[in-house]
Order: sequence, then structure tokens, then C-alpha cells
Amino acid sequence: MKSRLVASAALSAIVLLGATGCTFITPQSTKTEYAASDGVNISDADGPIDVRNALIIANDDGTIGNFIAGIVNPTEESATLTIALAGSEPFSITVPGGGTVSLGADEEPLRILDLDTKPGATVEMHFQSGDSTGVKAEVPVLDGSLPYYSDLVPSESVRTSTPTPTPTDTAAPAPAE
Repeated sequence: MKSRLVASAALSAIVLLGATGCTFITPQSTKTEYAASDGVNISDADGPIDVRNALIIANDDGTIGNFIAGIVNPTEESATLTIALAGSEPFSITVPGGGTVSLGADEEPLRILDLDTKPGATVEMHFQSGDSTGVKAEVPVLDGSLPYYSDLVPSESVRTSTPTPTPTDTAAPAPAE
């Protein structure tokens, strides 16, 4: 009787292990952190600010881009994030304590002139906040082919910040009365 009980328990254990054994050796995908959208998440362990869904929407030839991201400051004090990429002046964004700045949604996106990267590629950018040395990340460059990005594509007309003056003829004689 005892041998039947032991055999029954051993058989049950083998069936149970065979039916659920894959979960012991397979990593759980729900524990893998990833960016659930088109952009990338940047987190600096030493800095107070986190960047969520960072991406660049560029024009077709990749000469101008708009940097889009959600910038989160979970601390109680305001903090400044400095964003740099090769060939451009660094950008600085101050985020209030416990606040979020949504570039491209609530705030204007950061305009990158002379981007020189076509949509489909990535750009190496450096993100630094607080006393940290910062982190580098490959940020994807997208175009406006998706409807929700179409209004974020930079226009060529905004490329120059100073309007070109239109000549006027001020030397023309006044009309005769």
C-alpha cells in the first residue's frame, strides 16, 4: 500500500514538473523593462531626472529635427537636464520638483538644426542632470509618416530664425493731387 502511495506521489510530481517545468528555466518577459513606444527611456542612476520616450522627428532629408520626450523629476527640488549632441549647442531644461515637462505635447519640442541624420537611423545624445556625469543613449530618428507624428515634423520655413527683409521702394514720388 505504501509503495502505491509513494509511486502515485512520484508520478504526480513528475507530471507536475513536466507541465510547469518550462517556467523554471524560461525568463519571464513581464520582468523585462523596455520602452513601450517608439522612443527610448533614459535613466541616470546618479542624476535626479529621468527621460521617457525620447525620439527625434525629422524632415525627409534629415537636416532638421524636433526632439520629443517626457522629462520627469521625481525629487522635491527643481533640477536641470542638459541634452547635448555632436555639432549642436547643448539644450537645458529645468523641471520643477515632482513635475514633468512633455516636449512635443505640453511644451514646444526642441529644434535641432543641422541634424544630418535621416529618419530610420539613430543619433547619440548625452543626457546629464544634477551632479552626475550623465549617460549617452542612441535616440531614434523618425519621420512623420505615422499620423500621430505628422504635426511634429519640422518645417523648412522655421529653419531660419531671422526673416529675410523685403525691399520696398521708398524713393517713389508721392502721387500728384
